[in-house]
Amino acid sequence: MARGEQFLAQVPPNERDPVAEPQSDSESDIAESAAEDGAVPAKKSRFNKKMIIIGGAVVLLLIIGGVLAAMFLFKGEAKGEEAAAGEHAAAPAEGGHGEAGATYIDAPAMVVNLRGADGTARFLKIRFTLVPESADKVEEIKAKLPAVVDAFQPFLRELRPEDLAGSAAVFRIKEEMLVRANGALGPGEIKDILIQDLIQQ
Repeated sequence: MARGEQFLAQVPPNERDPVAEPQSDSESDIAESAAEDGAVPAKKSRFNKKMIIIGGAVVLLLIIGGVLAAMFLFKGEAKGEEAAAGEHAAAPAEGGHGEAGATYIDAPAMVVNLRGADGTARFLKIRFTLVPESADKVEEIKAKLPAVVDAFQPFLRELRPEDLAGSAAVFRIKEEMLVRANGALGPGEIKDILIQDLIQQ
């Protein structure tokens, strides 16, 4: 036996230098397959992480879509219920009795000229509803509605554009119209005036 072979025979296989010892073909095949096995799990783990992230995003989008669809459906049902309630509430506005026994009389829209300090032509469009004190007098008040509109004309024509500024102006106009309506119909006949539109052009 040669000296090198004798030395290798004395050194246990696990302590031998892998560089110094030549590898056989079968050992190199095993090393290559081990390297390949090590590379494949790294790709699989990266692939698995991507799949988990994509799957989570898809699930999140489905949940958000479901919530939005549910909100849309329930919102549509709520609008339907509100519309049905609005139909029931619209009947009293035409002169019937509401829940509290209130009766409403729609007056025709009025358009009047405003007094402008600079001489420019300005207009006021007002639409309002009368609330009578007694539901029994609705027909009588409807018959006298032209007299009420006539009582409003001088007051509305005396308004200036600056008289219509702010919410306090609307309150003052309502109060003055209420006084004039009761003057035309009789004291206490109208308990409130509801202004629907007040547009200055």
